Amino acid sequence: MTSKTTKGAGLGVALLAALAGTALADDKLTELSPDGKDACFGRVYDAAHLKAHPNQKVARIFFYYGSYPVSHPNEEPSSGPSGYNGFVATTVRGAKKPEWVGGWCGKDDPQSSEIRCGMECDRTMASLNLDEKGRLIISGVQRNLYLDAGAEDELGEKEFTRQALGTEDDGFRLDPMPAQTCKAEFARIDPIDPALGAPLRERLKPDQPFCYGRDYDAAHLGSHPDQSTRTIRVFRGPIELASFAMDGDPASWPDGADIAVSVTTRHKAAKVTQSYSCEGEADQWRCVASAKTSDFSCDIAASEIYLRRGANGTMMLANPNSSLPIVDLCSKAAEGETASDDKVYRLEPMPQSACTP
Repeated sequence: MTSKTTKGAGLGVALLAALAGTALADDKLTELSPDGKDACFGRVYDAAHLKAHPNQKVARIFFYYGSYPVSHPNEEPSSGPSGYNGFVATTVRGAKKPEWVGGWCGKDDPQSSEIRCGMECDRTMASLNLDEKGRLIISGVQRNLYLDAGAEDELGEKEFTRQALGTEDDGFRLDPMPAQTCKAEFARIDPIDPALGAPLRERLKPDQPFCYGRDYDAAHLGSHPDQSTRTIRVFRGPIELASFAMDGDPASWPDGADIAVSVTTRHKAAKVTQSYSCEGEADQWRCVASAKTSDFSCDIAASEIYLRRGANGTMMLANPNSSLPIVDLCSKAAEGETASDDKVYRLEPMPQSACTP
């Protein structure tokens, strides 16, 4: 497989990486941050410099020493330390946004002035030094910084040259800058849509009911002949609230939260309700079908739906595999990818009365 590395790898990967990088990242690097606060260094190359260095692809480069800079408000109840303390963001000529990578930075030799930044899989991100003017010198940058190890052999010379950094992309000299400058640069990588608002775990409280749904009219169904769903509701009511009050941990919300999904279809006017148990997973709730509302003779552990915050107070429900009660979850129709148009729903908030049995 040939793909870009996980830029600033997710927390799960980062925590594994931290086990290897603890020795490097344990001590505060006073050279980078004398006051112990987050530190930022950067440089934007002008046209004259780039013209004089045709083999340098990087037009903008920033190094950030501090906490994880690209975290979004997510659905996990808490985010542990990533183990990473050094982050590089570079924008190549003509690119609209940066690529980035995170690692752990520290000294192998406390007496040395050189700081080494490592990444997962025992790779090196860069070596750091400060010059007499306090500028950060970044050296030892490999051309495959954002590529998988071995990408040169897998991609071939031409494609590797296109994707990799340039032959002059090393020995960068960066000026000290306010930490906010780096945060703004990293924010360009994956900007947050303000219309999405707060994550579901903040909008939906552990001890409060909610109801989201949608009723599809004849015009919509006529233009979507492969959609079975006529009405859909996603809710937490007295039963779900009582279950969480008894067994749930509000500090871990939404882990352990039960929800119910009710649907009617074109072919079945009677409402069918299925319960699911949810947990936070990055920017979504992963909800697994449970047997609390049905007596299943099969294993439904693989029947999963996903909830995400939608724009302007809506909720998105994803049904990538046939895991909604529009089919019998034990039937052949429930196995594998959803073949109909019943894959993604945009649900509006509704009064609780719209979700009563």
